[in-house]
Amino acid sequence: MASDPHRDRPLAAEEITERVAGFPGELHDVTDARLVAEEFLLELARVSPPTAPEHWDDILLVVTELAANAVQYAPGPFGMRLRRTFDGVHVVMHDTSTTEPTPRPFRPSHGGGGIGWHLIHTLCDQVSVVGTAGGKDIHVFLPW
Repeated sequence: MASDPHRDRPLAAEEITERVAGFPGELHDVTDARLVAEEFLLELARVSPPTAPEHWDDILLVVTELAANAVQYAPGPFGMRLRRTFDGVHVVMHDTSTTEPTPRPFRPSHGGGGIGWHLIHTLCDQVSVVGTAGGKDIHVFLPW
């Protein structure tokens, strides 16, 4: 049995450029998106560890919030792209809704959320929404 000469070779940061995934838009896809992000971060951490431990959790939390919003507010499929940037991670979440997210008041006694969009803006260095012909792309940049 031949061995793979590249198997034990350390990966260069340039080799971990991006991860792209598409999802049908069902509730379990929120978990699936988080798992894809976690796999990407595991590979990235092998060659470029996060500068602070909380960056890992922040990225996973933001991906979870964006995926949950896509499932809840934009019926149909959604897509996600993660890529390494000079000093962080760029996440793009595409969904089928043309409506831009807006902050809602957070009222714990009434339920119904209202904290996700505020949380995303707090954890991310930059947030932007770009309309597309088939919906919108939400771009977020997080430190790594």
